[in-house]
Amino acid sequence: MTAKLRSRLFAAALVLPALSIAAFATDRTRESVELVSQGVTVTMDQARIMRLPGRVATIVIGNPLIADATVQAGGLMVLTGKAIGSTNLIALDARGEQLMSMQIRVRPQTDSVVQVYRGTDRETYSCSPICERSMAVGDSKEFFDTALGQVRSRDGAASARGTANAPR
Repeated sequence: MTAKLRSRLFAAALVLPALSIAAFATDRTRESVELVSQGVTVTMDQARIMRLPGRVATIVIGNPLIADATVQAGGLMVLTGKAIGSTNLIALDARGEQLMSMQIRVRPQTDSVVQVYRGTDRETYSCSPICERSMAVGDSKEFFDTALGQVRSRDGAASARGTANAPR
């Protein structure tokens, strides 16, 4: 093997890994751009974790009745669907410069949900594996308020129990 051939092989050995790293980085960047341009879909009453661009200081949600977002350590965002619909999310840095903008679509829960109509009144049940009261926008006021009261009562009892066991 000549010195010239060895030199070319050595150069190729250096260039190929660099090209594959660049291709990987380009694919990851393209993935992020596609995610932002296509938007993100989350199911109502469920959360989704996403990585934010570096330097995010502020998150703005167009309609906080539809979705909510919280920023966690390490640049993670927890996005929660609150009501069926569409809104937008904007991420800003500390100077107010826009780093990211995306559409958020919140879709209904369709797995194991049963809606019962009694005339014009509607009741929603989650049936996995047995049917239990659930709350959904559009349920009759009496049914919704009863289910909400039960959830709040359970949460209050759980919070009080957790406080009683907290170290002093």
